[in-house]
Amino acid sequence: MNRPGTPATYFDAMYGSAEDPWSLTERWYERRKYDLTVAALPLPRYRRAFEPGCSVGELTRRLADRCATVLACDRVESAVRTARRRTAALPNVSVHHMLLPEEWPEGSFDLIVLSELLYYLDELTLGTVLERTVSSLEPEGTLVTVHWNHPVEEHLTTGAGIARRVADQPGLALLADHREEDFVLQVHRRTSADGGRPAGVAAREGLV
Repeated sequence: MNRPGTPATYFDAMYGSAEDPWSLTERWYERRKYDLTVAALPLPRYRRAFEPGCSVGELTRRLADRCATVLACDRVESAVRTARRRTAALPNVSVHHMLLPEEWPEGSFDLIVLSELLYYLDELTLGTVLERTVSSLEPEGTLVTVHWNHPVEEHLTTGAGIARRVADQPGLALLADHREEDFVLQVHRRTSADGGRPAGVAAREGLV
């Protein structure tokens, strides 16, 4: 991933051509993927979630059902306006215009979702985003990554490439690894306060 990151002009052009340029609110592929993403969350409820690159807010709406508060953001102002409109009836959701990693929200999160975002970033920016992600996660907090796995000109890598990079990031333990031909969905937990591996879902409920 030594190529430059995808330029802002690409996103401006995409959202300039359509309100929802990837048809995230319409395609069965996208709706199924979002449902799988939320179903993979290891906890029934979360205190505070962060979803950068929220686009038009389709996944944001699903996360709102499982989280006390959701802070979503996107770098494109028109996407932020659309996401705000589509989540206007959800008082636990706030959507911000934010350019990562230069801008990063204050406070900690027990859930961060990086969906269809990381393959746009050059290696230096990707490393900074992952470092700040881990730093912002509370001990045993959940990190979800989900990315398209086919080569795309504007993507610097595939979902499998992102999975390999995240595996090298200190402070995370892999909980779930769901791979399909089209996308890679992974769930990580931040290590516990003593640096240990967090308990799995069954262990948390005393089943093992």
